Amino acid sequence: MRKSMKKVTAAMMTAAMVASFAGSAAVPVAAEDDITIGVSIWSSTDVLGSQCKKIIDKAADALGVNVMYVDQGHVSEQVTASVEQLCAAGCDGIIICNSADSEMTSAIQTCDANSVYLTQFFRIISEENSPEVYQTACNSPYYLGAVHEDEVTNGYTLVNLLLENGDRNIGLEAWTVGDATFQQRWTGYKKAVDEWNEANPDDQATLTEPVYANTSSEEGAAAALSLYNSNPDMDALIVAGGGGDPLVGSIGAFANEGLTGKIDVVSTDFLDDLAAQLESGGMFAESGGHFCDPLFAFLTTYNAIKGNYVKDEGTFGYEILFPYLYVSSPEDYANYEQYFVDADPYTDEEIVEMAGYSFDDLNKAATSLSIDDVISRHSN
Repeated sequence: MRKSMKKVTAAMMTAAMVASFAGSAAVPVAAEDDITIGVSIWSSTDVLGSQCKKIIDKAADALGVNVMYVDQGHVSEQVTASVEQLCAAGCDGIIICNSADSEMTSAIQTCDANSVYLTQFFRIISEENSPEVYQTACNSPYYLGAVHEDEVTNGYTLVNLLLENGDRNIGLEAWTVGDATFQQRWTGYKKAVDEWNEANPDDQATLTEPVYANTSSEEGAAAALSLYNSNPDMDALIVAGGGGDPLVGSIGAFANEGLTGKIDVVSTDFLDDLAAQLESGGMFAESGGHFCDPLFAFLTTYNAIKGNYVKDEGTFGYEILFPYLYVSSPEDYANYEQYFVDADPYTDEEIVEMAGYSFDDLNKAATSLSIDDVISRHSN
């Protein structure tokens, strides 16, 4: 039977207590207790990470929730250690942007042992590629689910934008070997190229194997130049992700070499100066990067801690499939900047209202999010 109780922090928990929690039903925090939610993120300071932090902090302030961050750089050992740190610090729930599916086994086991809820953002465990990890998630009363995008469609759409523009020799810059999200985007990139080549036998396109840049601007610059030097006919570059810094490094390296506007660059991380980059030709198109995935992971975790969302036993849990935003002109970006950067897409009042939604209604709110949706809400 479920009942409210004050959660004992991991640092004070005895081995007997850990054993008693194993396999038990999830226990919500009492209404009068403070709630603390931890955030395991690759970086809370790069372009995308800082936007994620901004919206999470806004939600935490609106709901009276404590929040703490651990930056783990998408290094597997640091990803798993971050969950241990946040549990030891007394978090009631954690939202995590992990790197590989394999890290989630340890993360889930740590959260189960410490009675801490866990929700992924920008990520989901692949049932097909990681069946054992997926089953671990299903067996856990504390793993709640995932907020993520349709990465295959994202990759497919970006490459088609390049192909339709006349680009045929496409370089690929990734961030971490084995990252599940990159693998999905790569599937979409290859699908678009394969379909094009089948339909256009006399006008073939190529896509290089990925060069990995991790999450730094310096490595992004090196990867971009390595691809160009190895493929002097390269007319387009995909910077698959990595938080924004590899993209900054890549377009900076092209600018230094006088290649701005000569190589069409697309990516899935919005830049602070995207309008100027679209204007100059430094960028050709962008997708995603609207940083609201962690907001909805945060709200899902918050509701589980409060006892409002109860995961069905033996199921994967809650899943939100986010729509991507695509920006391919200064005009597109002007609207994005006004309603997602200069102002937050949700007011405090809207966040508090969404925190009271059923999961079905929360899912509908997430999947309807678009530039047009925000313009419509804020113009009324």
